[in-house]
Amino acid sequence: MAINPNPGVLLYPRLRKSPFFYASRRHGVGLYSVYNHTYHARHYGDPVAEYWHLLEGVTLWDVGVERQVEITGPDAFEFTNMLVPRDLNKCKVGQCKYVFVTAEDGGIINDPVLLRLGENHFWLSLADSDVLLWAKGLAHSLGMDVRISEPDVGPVQIQGPKSRDVMVDLFGQSILDVPYYYAVDRELNGMQVVVSRTGYTAELGYEIYLHNASRDGVKLWDTIWEAGRPHDLRVIGPCHIRRIEAGILSWGCDITYDTNPFEVGYGFEATWMVDLDQEADFIGKQALTRIKNEGVSRKLVGVEIGGPGVGSFNDGQMIDTFDVHDPHGLRIGEVTSACYSPRLERNIGYAMVPVAYQGIGTELVVETQHGRQDAVVVEKPFLDPSKSIPKRLEQASA
Repeated sequence: MAINPNPGVLLYPRLRKSPFFYASRRHGVGLYSVYNHTYHARHYGDPVAEYWHLLEGVTLWDVGVERQVEITGPDAFEFTNMLVPRDLNKCKVGQCKYVFVTAEDGGIINDPVLLRLGENHFWLSLADSDVLLWAKGLAHSLGMDVRISEPDVGPVQIQGPKSRDVMVDLFGQSILDVPYYYAVDRELNGMQVVVSRTGYTAELGYEIYLHNASRDGVKLWDTIWEAGRPHDLRVIGPCHIRRIEAGILSWGCDITYDTNPFEVGYGFEATWMVDLDQEADFIGKQALTRIKNEGVSRKLVGVEIGGPGVGSFNDGQMIDTFDVHDPHGLRIGEVTSACYSPRLERNIGYAMVPVAYQGIGTELVVETQHGRQDAVVVEKPFLDPSKSIPKRLEQASA
């Protein structure tokens, strides 16, 4: 019988531990959830304090739950270009792209960050749904010459306005030359890593993807922690307040197998995300072409919600949205993510509603933990629609 070295948490053998699990536990994890069949540190005691430190300082995240699907082989480009609605002919080697993996009916299977590491070498850095077997099954059925695997790779995120200072101490001044949504290979303290200018915050930030993560996870964590000490580096969980402010979606809440890109704000205007004019016959292309031509019956909108604060993250528990003129009538939609934004000093979130209710200024009634509250449809993202904050490194270096 195995001995649990951390008796403060009940470990289940069918759930995996991040390569950084034991290192991140030293910082006093306040809550775990499960993400990609892996223990996921949600916060370290005070999500609001973590939010402010992200905005004002520098933070370290254990995101080893972002499992990688690696695609290589002679047909790797053709196959990966078929998996996603973006045209990967527009993705250079060394570039990263936010993508959807779509099903044959246009539903969203996952929304990973794609890293193109070579002409025929890709990683899909996954959100919380299974893609490995989906990709393997497609490749087998189509007879494509690809190798699809889950490499021994684990990422951490370093996020916040002072992240550049920590990264310079780790990798030298040249790391500042990496453009937004690009990645480079580096060596750090004898470890091989990929560094990307990406993150789940819409703040200035980086992700470090560690090769041989099962062996070197704690070593990488300790190396970053020591470099971050002079800069008041703090360990935090995923900051849902900031990602909601920024309009970043969460798979399983705002997007699922049952939603398509047009419903969640990508496709009609964001043709770069769903490129129906490209030559590639990607999975779901016929369905998404039909959906675009016919239109959709519902849309994901931004909402402001009245009443007391709804907390640092409410992941779809406020399920009921009503017509303001018939608040005791039939439920018309659902709030998929919501939070109280300390900076904006109001409750904000996303709601999936019929298209008749998508107009800016439309009044709604939302059921919260404090009872029914008035709500109104507003523009999203709630902050920085041009993404000037995460791009400001180039501005500062110009």
